[in-house]
Amino acid sequence: MSETIREGLASGTERRALRRGIYLLLALVSLVNMAARIAVVSSEHKHPFLSANDRSRMVAIRAMVDHGTFIIDDVTSDKGWHTIDKVHHETSKDDEKHYFSSKPVLFLTVLAGEYYALQQMFGCNIAENPYFVGRTIIMLTNVAPMALLFWIIAWFLEEWGTTDWGRIFVMFAATHGTYLSTYAITINNHVPAAVTTAITLWAVVKIIYLQSRSGWLFALAGLASAMTAANELPALSLLAATGLALLYVDPKRTLMFYTPAAAVIVVAFFATNYLAHEDLRPPYMHRDWYVYPKSHWLPENRKGIDAGEPIRWKYALHMLVGHHGIFSLTPLWILSIFGLGMMIVKKQQRWLAAAVLTLTIVCIMFYISRPLQDRNYGGMTSGFRWMFWFAPMWLVALIPVADSLGRSRWGRTVCAVALGVSAFSAAYPALNPWTHPWIYRVGQAFEWLPLP
Repeated sequence: MSETIREGLASGTERRALRRGIYLLLALVSLVNMAARIAVVSSEHKHPFLSANDRSRMVAIRAMVDHGTFIIDDVTSDKGWHTIDKVHHETSKDDEKHYFSSKPVLFLTVLAGEYYALQQMFGCNIAENPYFVGRTIIMLTNVAPMALLFWIIAWFLEEWGTTDWGRIFVMFAATHGTYLSTYAITINNHVPAAVTTAITLWAVVKIIYLQSRSGWLFALAGLASAMTAANELPALSLLAATGLALLYVDPKRTLMFYTPAAAVIVVAFFATNYLAHEDLRPPYMHRDWYVYPKSHWLPENRKGIDAGEPIRWKYALHMLVGHHGIFSLTPLWILSIFGLGMMIVKKQQRWLAAAVLTLTIVCIMFYISRPLQDRNYGGMTSGFRWMFWFAPMWLVALIPVADSLGRSRWGRTVCAVALGVSAFSAAYPALNPWTHPWIYRVGQAFEWLPLP
């Protein structure tokens, strides 16, 4: 009997080591692929910033570091640095109206810190060395954090997975089946938000399910959930849900560690916003700031997808299962919904799954309820990017359904098809994520959808 037990333990250890080796290889291939695409990313403007969205952030950090101001007037006048993602308002310094990036200032400050460090170390500036500086910032901002996200997913697989096939399938999904790897080649708020969501989820599970009561875990949950909310407005729901859950489990440590840590990010968010705009409210809460001569956001200038979908039910349809569909472009998330159901049935994971499902529904309803000008699917984008930060939670929800389906041939076939379509959707815009999804392009080819 003892010999059988020893053989079983040895076999389990060997299988675990093999799985971890596969996790590492999958993560390495994905990260190297991201790095290789970043190494060649380029736009027609002779810099590595592919859209008005990321240019808005880069002109801001140029202004902050090179000119010591948040005003982007001079920077956007340079050839190739124009952006439509800007606002126009007065400042108390000269009582004149100036242009500013419309992006949240806290994340801009983080990026400016990276740029400043590069400038001090290598003596280069982004105007003269846009490829070196720009690509390095993208690497630091996206690729390194994605490695941490993959590690967290692997941790969940070993903690909650029950089969080798299911675990490896979910790691394939994490490394090759989501839009996070697609968007890793461009400066954006969605990849960092997904990473901080993963950190929040890991810390919460360690505290609630593994009974760890270390103060640093509470602080980490506060920092990460608040940073997610700073990058994605609807993630305020995550911040609130995390705080309430931890308050219920351990009120003392939540008040001592979670709350002050979250407050640091909240204060930094509003402080940096005030420094830039002399107002506590972020730019997207000032509709009048988008009204200026030749503004892309004036009703008469909005064209194509930026004009917004006037029919709300049609917006919901295409947002969920249509040309920008969360589930049509990434059918892995259909499996995740079933996985959440399975987790709810299991007593141990019921409340976590219920929370994820509730957050999902709340955020989907938030976007469906937006006014006409905001019902634009995120603009020129290869997926419904405003929900990308849910990816870590949905990947964890894949674990039980992958374990279950992996036990039969038809189940493995279903998983393979879902992964194949999801991976295709993620790879289709691999060199520029700021393009329409492949489903939208098919619709255009058959003249079902308007150009461009």
